[in-house]
Amino acid sequence: MSDALRWGILATGGIAHLFTNDLVLNGFQVQAVGSRSQASADAFAAQFGIPSAHGSYEALVADPDVDIVYVSTPHPLHAAAAAAALEAGKHVLVEKPITLNAAEARRLYELAESKNLLVLEAMWTRFLPHMVRIREILAEGTLGDVHTLLADHTQLLSSDPAHRINALELGGGALLDLGIYPISFASALFGRPETIQASATFKETGADAQVATIFRYAGGQIATTLSASDTKGPNRATILGTKARVEIDHVWYSPTTFRVINSANEVIEAFTSEVTGRGMHFQAAEAEQLVHAGKITSEVLSAAESIAIMETLDEIRAQIGLRYPGE
Repeated sequence: MSDALRWGILATGGIAHLFTNDLVLNGFQVQAVGSRSQASADAFAAQFGIPSAHGSYEALVADPDVDIVYVSTPHPLHAAAAAAALEAGKHVLVEKPITLNAAEARRLYELAESKNLLVLEAMWTRFLPHMVRIREILAEGTLGDVHTLLADHTQLLSSDPAHRINALELGGGALLDLGIYPISFASALFGRPETIQASATFKETGADAQVATIFRYAGGQIATTLSASDTKGPNRATILGTKARVEIDHVWYSPTTFRVINSANEVIEAFTSEVTGRGMHFQAAEAEQLVHAGKITSEVLSAAESIAIMETLDEIRAQIGLRYPGE
């Protein structure tokens, strides 16, 4: 295997286009794509100059020229597609949420461990430059004792009942598509919540339209999150500490700017960066570095943490009465 891993793209939806575009723009080696139809795979391969196009997911994961598979199917298919790639001996980067529920996540990571292969949840925000710097600021103690996170992910998305975001059979709804972002951010800051309070509103399809949460942690910290697919909000995030706060600008979960503001309301750091593309390639770089280091989990987003996040999502769904077909 050369230093550059050879990527296989499993499924050809919108997020796969965004991710693959970032890989190509930033010099990663995209070797193959697989779709449920040969025509879709051929079109995707032609768009991005990909050498191999497969008319099934099974053919993609069996491709001997693929080292690592990016899974971008609808949520209910994540676990099966990732497991198929692992059984074929491939490392896997799986779109968030890692699976539909915590039980699936545990089984997937157990399989990866048995095969000594990497599974990484594609929570791309974790690996962006502004989030890297925020972790450094927290470690430096600049904010003092960190007490609070306020974050939203709110979009005005399609109202078409057949659209993926509104279809329960596809894992649709605000929580898994949008809420996963601020909930994962809260996990990165404070770990597993000690108590969870959740409230939601629903669409006629049964999919959740809005989900609000309050998390309290063992150390007394509090995180509040709001996700919504039927209204567009500020999409900003704020971390509050005893000495200073971080205000992350619109859109906080994409490459953006932030300011560190002390208790005297003075800006003590203003962060900017230039990113080529959308910034989804940083998670690919993390995956490649882990594989080359012989590691099967990431310190930035470990298997244990991804499972804990799914457990939090499961508890939120239990509180708001949200179940997916087949559960």
